[in-house]
Order: sequence, then C-alpha cells, then structure tokens
Amino acid sequence: MGLNVQAWAMISEVYAMATPPSGSEGAGGGLFSTLSLMIVIFGIVYFLMIRPEKKRQSEHQSFLNDLKKGDEVITQAGLFGKVTGVAEKVVTLEISDKVKVKVAKHSVAGLANSQATETQKSVRG
Repeated sequence: MGLNVQAWAMISEVYAMATPPSGSEGAGGGLFSTLSLMIVIFGIVYFLMIRPEKKRQSEHQSFLNDLKKGDEVITQAGLFGKVTGVAEKVVTLEISDKVKVKVAKHSVAGLANSQATETQKSVRG
C-alpha cells in the first residue's frame, strides 16, 4: 500500500507539470505576446515622441544655418534683436540703437515676426 501512495503522488506531480491550466498559454506563447506588446509600445513611442522631436531639431538646425544679417530674431531667453553678424557658434544681435550683444547660435529660438504672430494668435484664442 505504501508503494501505491508513492506512485499516485508521483503521477499527480507529473500530471501537474505536464498540463497547463485551461485557457492559458504555454511558456512560449507568453513570451511571444510579451515581446510583441513591447514592440508595439516602442513603435507608438517612436512615432508619437521621438520622430517629431527629431524633425523639429532638424528644422531648427537648418534655420540656424540659414541665419543672415538683417533677420529679426528672438532668443530662448526672450531677447528680441536684429542679426548684425553670424559666426560658426556665435550670433551678434543689435537689441537697441548701438547696443550689440553676442549670443550662442543655438540659443536663437526663431524669427521674431513669426514668434510675435504665434503669440498674438494664442492670446486672441
């Protein structure tokens, strides 16, 4: 009788390891669904966040490369000025009569006219 109990215990243990509960996937299916979900989430993040930011960066870089004397710009700090000189990494702005400042080229946010127009549109609503 002792042998019979041991045999039943071993059989039930083997049976428990061999059959997954009904309605659930095996180990390979769970891995596949998890991996596919991660790929879908990465795709969503890429198209909603990373790609538009790269596009904005490339547009801003081309804007900075096209800066020329006479452009009226605004800096990230809020200074409005007219470009009087452009170097590789520095832009000279005239912010008032005979008052010139040098700012880092990457700190130029955009053209002053387009910034003022956008601000007026957002205020008017």
